[in-house]
Amino acid sequence: MLGVCYYPEQWPTSLWREDARRMKALGLTYVRIGEFAWSRFEPEPGSYDFAWFDEIIDILTEAGLKVVIGTPTATPPKWLIDRHPDILPVDPNTGRTRGFGSRRHYDFSSETYLRESERIVLALAERYGEHPGVVGWQTDNELSCHETTLSASPAARTAFQAWCAKQYDSVQALNAAWGNVFWSMEYRSFDEIELPVGAVTETSPAHRMAYRRFSSDQVVAFHDAQVKILRAYSPGRFVTHNFIPMNETGVDNHAVAADLDFAAYDNYPLGRTDLLMAHEPAEVFAPYMRTGHPDFGTFFFDQTRGLAPGAFWIMEQQPGPVNWANHNPRPLPGMVRLWTLEAFAHGAGVVSYFRWRQAPFAQEQMHAGLLRPDSTHAAAWPEVEAVVRELAGLDLDQHPTARAKVALMVDVQAQWLGEIERQAQSYDYTHVLLDHYRALRALGVDVDFVDPNGDVSDYALVVVPALMNPQPETLARLKASSAIVVFGPRSGAKTHDVTLPEGLPPGPLRDLLPVRVLSVETLRPDCPAAFAWNGQVYPSKTWREEIEIAGEVQVLARFDEGYPAVVRAGKAIYVASLSDHRFLTDFLEGLCAEAGVATQRLETDVRIRRRGNLTFAFNYGAEAVAAPAPQDARFLIGGETIAPRDLAVWTSVA
Repeated sequence: MLGVCYYPEQWPTSLWREDARRMKALGLTYVRIGEFAWSRFEPEPGSYDFAWFDEIIDILTEAGLKVVIGTPTATPPKWLIDRHPDILPVDPNTGRTRGFGSRRHYDFSSETYLRESERIVLALAERYGEHPGVVGWQTDNELSCHETTLSASPAARTAFQAWCAKQYDSVQALNAAWGNVFWSMEYRSFDEIELPVGAVTETSPAHRMAYRRFSSDQVVAFHDAQVKILRAYSPGRFVTHNFIPMNETGVDNHAVAADLDFAAYDNYPLGRTDLLMAHEPAEVFAPYMRTGHPDFGTFFFDQTRGLAPGAFWIMEQQPGPVNWANHNPRPLPGMVRLWTLEAFAHGAGVVSYFRWRQAPFAQEQMHAGLLRPDSTHAAAWPEVEAVVRELAGLDLDQHPTARAKVALMVDVQAQWLGEIERQAQSYDYTHVLLDHYRALRALGVDVDFVDPNGDVSDYALVVVPALMNPQPETLARLKASSAIVVFGPRSGAKTHDVTLPEGLPPGPLRDLLPVRVLSVETLRPDCPAAFAWNGQVYPSKTWREEIEIAGEVQVLARFDEGYPAVVRAGKAIYVASLSDHRFLTDFLEGLCAEAGVATQRLETDVRIRRRGNLTFAFNYGAEAVAAPAPQDARFLIGGETIAPRDLAVWTSVA
């Protein structure tokens, strides 16, 4: 149930056996190794040294630990870069070739690097694929981290031209689809097509969307090549990948995860909170500085759970201060325990801490581990001991995660559209998605994430904050579902090639909701307009649409100018404006009641999550609160009062 990330190549061999003993004694089961060790695996071109890796795998196995090997392709060694400088990516913003000296210094479009990656993965898979101590593999490491999906290299340009040729029958068809008659952008042949970077002002949104899709496809192809090798040479072992937050990859994460046994996520609550709340005033941010925000970590847990069918892993769990955020505070006492059990509450199968021992050198020397550099216990150690004891009493295998009654539809195309054609500097698709998630979680509702190709048949409520280009298959599944379906503004806003749909937006959604979007305006968040719903007035901000009723619909809310703001046809609802947390909470509470989904308004910093017959409650706040439990609750952890930064777990007697 628990694991750790270990870097034996960074420590004297004299420590290895004692480290393994201590890991086992602590109660750990899994150890991830190898993902940054290419220069030790292959110190000279074509000359492998696996003796040290053989030794550490044997030591860990003999200690009763299970080994997960990370393929080392995130860090190609210097000699490989010197031999093949075309491996290096080119920054699309500056045009500068990104150099050696860090990590992720490779181009997904480099055929040379694809070949070299396959070679090192094959060498590892042939040697360790059936080793009895090796139970699984992690591909690469944090694909696309550090904004590395997009590259402006010559290799990317050539590959993009070939990709475009496959997508369109002719260059004339491409010109028509992209609207290249505008600003005299027409091409005579596919080999004239440039990457949409470095231009004087904005490039065509269709061109940029195609570049995003192409770049995502390149990542998926690179990743799938590794999975194919591991499947062939390591039968019976799992294959996973450790994702970063979905919105930061620039990739269709569902496509990356399509052939994984389960998805994994690297959870750094304080760093993520520092970044996501960077523009919040101190009085809003300070309560979460050392705890993390109660919705940010679980937002990514629930997304990761939706990527692949198996129970997701936390491959890297923050155990103390990190080194990469704008500011890097210590977690408050108890938070490492809370974060760990929170991951399990949301369906995790394993939580693995990063890292075993803090390194005294290099880029991450300020990143805490379970041990300090001198091998003494760091602050998180007793909290992990507590987690081990508590997990033993929960018997989570008997409480599998069930499908929620409410789904949030996440659309990578809508995310890319929001980045390509923002129309408002304050429009951020991830925050729109997060706002809906936060409202549901504040109501005590469990949430699943589905993509537009996902199964929605068993949900009572499906919330679609934005859906750029609804496909017939998606609409058919939504129609066939008995769920109430809520669409946010900017749904059906564009065609595949980022043009306005025929007959105006919401395009194909008119089959569900007979309305037309006549115009769009975007407002500064501090200059909102208003709309009235259910006898209350709410702010209408950032994104507002003027809609015309073109069929039989019910108007649920009106803007202050008098035209419709929220309309309904049958079980389909369209909200033509972004609003605030108060509106989303009130509105979704009413829809949950109609859909038969139980809700309870929670204290501001309290969240609950159900797993099987267990209910977990987490108090991120500074004050003790009453557990939101029924009278017949039987507590397995904690009790009727939850202390600050603490939790309770109960099961119902009935």
